[in-house]
Amino acid sequence: MNRTDVSLIALRRILRATEIYGRELAKAAGLTAVQIRVLQVLAETDHTTPKALSSRMGVSQATITTLIDRMVAKGLVERQRSETDRRQMNLFITTAGREAIDRAPDPLQERYIKEFNRLPDWEQAMIVAALERVAGLLNAGDIDASPVLDHGDIKR
Repeated sequence: MNRTDVSLIALRRILRATEIYGRELAKAAGLTAVQIRVLQVLAETDHTTPKALSSRMGVSQATITTLIDRMVAKGLVERQRSETDRRQMNLFITTAGREAIDRAPDPLQERYIKEFNRLPDWEQAMIVAALERVAGLLNAGDIDASPVLDHGDIKR
């Protein structure tokens, strides 16, 4: 088998792993990996703003707004106007949001992070360079994406 085929198989395996995890997550918690990550970020803090959340997630504010709208509709996240700055909106996780995190299987990205952090610095750098190069080969360098292993549209 040539290197092109081997590289495409490796890419497909990565895509399939995220797809399978996404199905497990949807079945267990009824959420996407990105939604779970938003809930995790909110659970780590007392509250946050959409701007801070979009910055932390590495996506645009428009993307976060759409995502939060859907999560508010599901009762997982709550918006409250700031008492100190009426122009600012704060986001809070609800009890239902915390329960959804508890139902969710171990995140695929946490497994990746754990194993990636075990690698020596030179190997981490090599992997990052190779992945950035692959993203460039696919003209995906400017795509709005968060550091969450998920498949499909982040706006779901």
